[in-house]
Amino acid sequence: MNSFVLSCCSTADLSAEHFKERDISYICFHFSVDGKDYPDDLGVSYPFDEFYKAMANGAMTKTSQVTVGEYVEYFENIIKQGKDILHLTLSSGISGTLNSATIARDQVLEKYPESKVYVVDSLAASAGYGLLMNKLADLRDEGMTIDELYEWVIEHRLECQHWFFVTDLSYLVRGGRVSKAAGIIGGALKICPLLNVDYQGRLIVRSKQRGINAVIKAQVAKMEELAENGLEYAQECYISNSDCYETARTVADLIESKFPHLKNKVKIYSIGTTIGSHTGPGTVALFFFGKKRLD
Repeated sequence: MNSFVLSCCSTADLSAEHFKERDISYICFHFSVDGKDYPDDLGVSYPFDEFYKAMANGAMTKTSQVTVGEYVEYFENIIKQGKDILHLTLSSGISGTLNSATIARDQVLEKYPESKVYVVDSLAASAGYGLLMNKLADLRDEGMTIDELYEWVIEHRLECQHWFFVTDLSYLVRGGRVSKAAGIIGGALKICPLLNVDYQGRLIVRSKQRGINAVIKAQVAKMEELAENGLEYAQECYISNSDCYETARTVADLIESKFPHLKNKVKIYSIGTTIGSHTGPGTVALFFFGKKRLD
């Protein structure tokens, strides 16, 4: 048995089964649909297909992060089991949850000064965050200590590449990432922006492609350009999607045809309700390890 727990937020957007299989603990964010509150618990309380259907029908969604009090209770429950904690938060470029987790850690360590509670900004989101957690689980199972894992993730977290596109600009307009005028023009021209998560963990529009086929090609080209060892890439690759599985499958098939040495087939997950509230349905995100993000 390990003397520590690997932990993250539910916004790592893997499945409950995957987290259980890899022995990764998680704490849930929160969201609301038309004023009714739910936990972001990987689709258990509110199935993903129903959530994205509600969004498409005009439902208003909001999200809220884990509170300091929730983190304190969560960390204490683990420490009472005699375990130390390595907790990675959703990127600080997207959420303020790092601050809440850090405050909670400090409060818990005042009460349990002999314990170790590491809180790390993942600088990652969705299944890219999940891919990073899965890699830490691999390294843990290979025998790394909590201190070694902490040092490893600080050094390597920016090697987790995130590239995604959206097919409906209205949700980016609502979130202020695209102007209303640009959204109207882009919608008329069938513009699909290609975005990534930058070195500060922020969502950045990198290019604008006209049509779904063009943006898929541009997305896969980024993996060819940036993946560790190029077309010889031999680590795992994850894709997450918001109610557009067939499009995600198209991307996965293309990746598998171009990268014959992948570790396992591409895994496809659903974008959770927290991230999905801001990207909307019709989003496909691609995650892999590669060159360190420098901008």
